[in-house]
Amino acid sequence: MFESLLKMIVGSKNDRYLKSLTPTVDKINSLEPQIQALDEGQMQSRVAELMQEAANGRALNEMLPEVFALVREAGKRTLDMRHFDVQMIGGMVLHQGKIAEMKTGEGKTLVATLPAVLNALSGKGVHLITVNDYLARRDAAWMSSIYNYLGLTVGTIVHGLTDEERQVAYGAHITYGTNNEFGFDYLRDNMKFYKEHLVQRELNFAIVDEVDSILIDEARTPLIISGPAEESTAQYSRVSALIPMLKRDAHFTLDEKARTVLLTDEGVARVEEIFKIDNLYDQANISLQHHVLQGLRAHHLYARDVDYIVKDGQVVIVDEFTGRLMPGRRYSDGLHQSLEAKEGVKVESENQTLASITFQNYFRMYNTLSGMTGTADTEAVEFRQIYGLEVAVIPTHRPMVRIDHPDVIYKTQGEKFAAITQDLKELHKKGQPVLVGTISIEKSELLSGMLKKAGVPHEVLNAKQHEREAQIVAEAGHKGRVTIATNMAGRGTDIKLGEGVKELGGLFILGTERHESRRIDNQLRGRSGRQGDPGMSRFYLALDDDLMRLFGSDRLTSIMERLGMQEGEAIENRMVSKAIENAQRRVEGHNFEIRKQLLDFDNVMNQQREVIYSRRRHYMAAENPQDSFLEFVDDLLDDIYDPLTFSKQGPDQENIDIAKARLEDIFNLRWDFDAGVPTKQELRDAIVGRFEGLKAAAPEHYAEILRYFLLEALDKHWKEHLLNMDHLRDGIGLRGYGQKDPKQEYKREGFELFQGLLGMIAEATVRSLSRLQIKAEVREEEFVHKEKASDLKFQGADDGTEKKPQPTKRSAPKVGRNDPCPCGSGKKHKKCCGAKG
Repeated sequence: MFESLLKMIVGSKNDRYLKSLTPTVDKINSLEPQIQALDEGQMQSRVAELMQEAANGRALNEMLPEVFALVREAGKRTLDMRHFDVQMIGGMVLHQGKIAEMKTGEGKTLVATLPAVLNALSGKGVHLITVNDYLARRDAAWMSSIYNYLGLTVGTIVHGLTDEERQVAYGAHITYGTNNEFGFDYLRDNMKFYKEHLVQRELNFAIVDEVDSILIDEARTPLIISGPAEESTAQYSRVSALIPMLKRDAHFTLDEKARTVLLTDEGVARVEEIFKIDNLYDQANISLQHHVLQGLRAHHLYARDVDYIVKDGQVVIVDEFTGRLMPGRRYSDGLHQSLEAKEGVKVESENQTLASITFQNYFRMYNTLSGMTGTADTEAVEFRQIYGLEVAVIPTHRPMVRIDHPDVIYKTQGEKFAAITQDLKELHKKGQPVLVGTISIEKSELLSGMLKKAGVPHEVLNAKQHEREAQIVAEAGHKGRVTIATNMAGRGTDIKLGEGVKELGGLFILGTERHESRRIDNQLRGRSGRQGDPGMSRFYLALDDDLMRLFGSDRLTSIMERLGMQEGEAIENRMVSKAIENAQRRVEGHNFEIRKQLLDFDNVMNQQREVIYSRRRHYMAAENPQDSFLEFVDDLLDDIYDPLTFSKQGPDQENIDIAKARLEDIFNLRWDFDAGVPTKQELRDAIVGRFEGLKAAAPEHYAEILRYFLLEALDKHWKEHLLNMDHLRDGIGLRGYGQKDPKQEYKREGFELFQGLLGMIAEATVRSLSRLQIKAEVREEEFVHKEKASDLKFQGADDGTEKKPQPTKRSAPKVGRNDPCPCGSGKKHKKCCGAKG
């Protein structure tokens, strides 16, 4: 009560924060006459001057009022769009690294131009991140008028670009693109071999549009780059064909909430009978057990046209939050192959992880992260805990007048859809445009079929028609329009009312069921009532909706029974609506735990990833990689030599034998210990001397040779380490049965694996280079012309196989007749190998 009273007197924390920004808005407005007097050239010159001032150390906060005034004037001149005062506040919130919650239609795309230009002055790049390629292209093309008018460049990162095109786009002052493309470019850059091929710059300042969708909804799935593994795919089809022989409840049980399957004792016996094996849990049958469980999940927990579609002979995932197709993305751990076998399409080979990162850990690498959305306040705790982001609710430019009707609840899906069809028929007859929200392609097509029978003309906007999205959405607010949409229409699209629609009550939003996230429902509602327009919304529910069935209280059904509802009758009941909201809260809490657990595990990997990727960047960029290589030599010598000095009586024969074997294995060095134990310096001098011989043989190429072997060893063993970490994570849950915390065990064992990884990288690099020979192939006719280039071959002396140091062709070193001979003899080439022709 005291808190409520305090808010009434001094305002909420959000109110006080917004009030603190008002003086800056006044300062921006006071500069408007001065900026209006400038022509285009003068405005561009002023932006260039400000950029130089930023380079000289002037703080961006000092420049904010003038820059915002310049952007406002550019928007007015190029797009006939003048930023409102509330949009100026939104821009300041973004610049400060916060989330701006702004209602739909309040001009978030225009707001982003303000902090984008201000932070572009740093010269380090600004990333504007959207949920799909269509919006990235649209926003970049639309807002580039403002940026270009001020002398700034704009790039767009979308699917299908070459590395050269990506370098240009990332090199621009401001770059638009999708969250997936930015994340995958980061991973791909850390698999590149030459620094000239890197596409991304430093991760400086990011504005994430629809921030809740990207940083929360999509954060349940990590980004993974994978390559084909060696295992056969035949087993998937074989198992899929036999899955119908297993009966639900008798042979297996399903947990639809967690999407997991368990075999019963009877089911285990049935599988053993079908596959003619003695023990399903025998070590030799672990793979079969895995295939059966994934096959059951594919057949019973994943539905066609809900979780995925089949298109052009491929299983394509449908994003559960946006309803969009996700081409190129695949379910992991054999599930995608099980779905392919179920649908009778080609089963692609399983993939092995080559690189991965969660969205949480990718976006936390930006120096400053900010975001915009219409619905963030419900997830403010998660934004603060995971990303350190505060949410500021920005007031609307005009008052919101949309009418949100109470939910109507029916007993069954059939009754609900019959009522929806009848109400849509009446709304269409009245002329009021309707946007119908469905949570799956299947439901959108079911309703479409019913409307066709009822004679109601309509458009369907789902993942199968996403190419026509812009046209369908543009017309959704026109008189008499009925548009059925999956969640994809709820993000980033602006529905403007056609002529005469305001008088009919504006756009009517009809939700066919509640989504498991309240934010998605609010996004759907937010399509109506933009910038003070009239509008209406209502959700239609049934007791057998998935949300109600899986997460709703059992009391709901008994309440409905007691109310004595007749078939086709609906109720509007506050208790039922409260129960639905509680169900949504439970799902949101469940999903938060999934995201948090994913992050907890990835935090372990992230520390390792940062070490490996920073080393990799160092090897790529170093002028002289020899320093890194010599560190490996010293570490390995310490490891070999320490046992020899451990005892005061001197080393025993066993330790000497081990040291001799390791010196020969790693350094290809045979040392006679009979005359006594050498000093560490003697061993080091002998090893370094050999590499100095390699350097003398190919001085122009030596740095590249070292770089190649450093990167090749790192990449090879990092890939193997990722596989080991995947296996560790898959089985770590079993530690709980031994009264141990699986997360702590994963952290401890993961650290041990990582320490081993670093040792293996060092050994592999030194071992390869210790067996390297550089041979100059000299032909007789080359002596006619002095310093004719010779060819280089990189050959392992132990097996005679040719090893190419890099994929691109390089010029060979020139060996003149009077140069030192590449064989390391110390003689002139013409008197040594050159004399032999």
